[in-house]
Amino acid sequence: MMQRFKAALVLRRNPHVPRLLNQYRALCSLPDSAVTDNLDDQVLVEGKPWSRTAILNRPSVLNALSTAMGARLQKLYTCWENDPDIGFVTMKGSGRAFCAGGDIVTLYHLINAGKMDDCKEFFRTLYTFIYFLGTYLKPNVALLNGVTMGGGAGVSIPGMFRVATDKTVFATPETLIGFHPDAGASFYLSRLPGHLGEYLALTGDKLNGSEMIACGLATHYAHTARLPLIEEQLGKLVTDDPSVIETSLEKSSDLVSPDKKSVVKRIEMLDRTFCHDTVEEIIDALESEAGKTNDAWCVSTLRRFKETSPLSLKVSLKSIREARFQTLDQCLIREYRMSLQGISNQVSRDFCEGVRARMVEKDLAPKWDPPSLEQVSEDMVQHYFSRLNEFEPDLELPTKLREAFT
Repeated sequence: MMQRFKAALVLRRNPHVPRLLNQYRALCSLPDSAVTDNLDDQVLVEGKPWSRTAILNRPSVLNALSTAMGARLQKLYTCWENDPDIGFVTMKGSGRAFCAGGDIVTLYHLINAGKMDDCKEFFRTLYTFIYFLGTYLKPNVALLNGVTMGGGAGVSIPGMFRVATDKTVFATPETLIGFHPDAGASFYLSRLPGHLGEYLALTGDKLNGSEMIACGLATHYAHTARLPLIEEQLGKLVTDDPSVIETSLEKSSDLVSPDKKSVVKRIEMLDRTFCHDTVEEIIDALESEAGKTNDAWCVSTLRRFKETSPLSLKVSLKSIREARFQTLDQCLIREYRMSLQGISNQVSRDFCEGVRARMVEKDLAPKWDPPSLEQVSEDMVQHYFSRLNEFEPDLELPTKLREAFT
């Protein structure tokens, strides 16, 4: 991947490259100092001599992503990519989180108010930026300090460098709210070692910073106390060379290893249980292992399955399995279909019910529909992978202008 980015940076200096980027320059007619609008407070900007930092700035909601934030990020990153005086970009969060994901509570209220066009704009804006990040022509460094979940992982993991810390908490917990891992999650989860991606997608279990390093979700690890030094060193760099940035990050990185009880140390058992074709078979395998060994991990994993939406489990498993053979753009286009189906309430109201139970009323007692795996039909699952209707357009991404991320 680094070679691809180096090649892209060389091409950027080529006089023919502006022809590929002209369609984006219209978004970037103003200099950095003049990019001022009502989105500024949600995404702040720090300027260095040769770099820019985007700061996700909604600390009261753990920097949950709004449509406005997605649009702001797209605008800023487009400007910075086209500015020859900017060599690389950094992203971080305000407060104790990097980003807890999309603003699903606002999305919940929009759905209940019947404002479906606003909901579609949310997914369209966020997913488009994620593709832009995944095909970015300049190095991007994400400082994943604190909570990094769902959409927060989506706006960081497709980038070139991801620095995890001792306070990083990663998860894709969407099945717990009747949804599916989205924002590009099916792409990167499906490429994790063995069947770790299925495990994380279905259970919503958390990983810490050392576990993210071990499985490749993060590229570097540093204790939180080192972050100011890392930022200071990055701010002094005058380069657009990924290898120079990597060397700078490595100087302040720490060597870590996951705990012996970590799921990444259980890949063999995980592969035996999560390799099966259906959710029912996965659960049977876990029950068999638990019966033979009384393994605490099997018991806790089975307990997690009981908390999740049965429909979401089957939809998410199919999503991860399809993603293994798809590029980033194909995954995002498919996830867009799935997300619109998930909020449409045509098959089930599980998303709204899950958000209500866990985020709004917080009774932690969602009433899933259907309530059991046996009642989830193949037609229900397949419905999530089709358009809402024959007139509903798919997500449009600039695949002809920007290299597909494989």
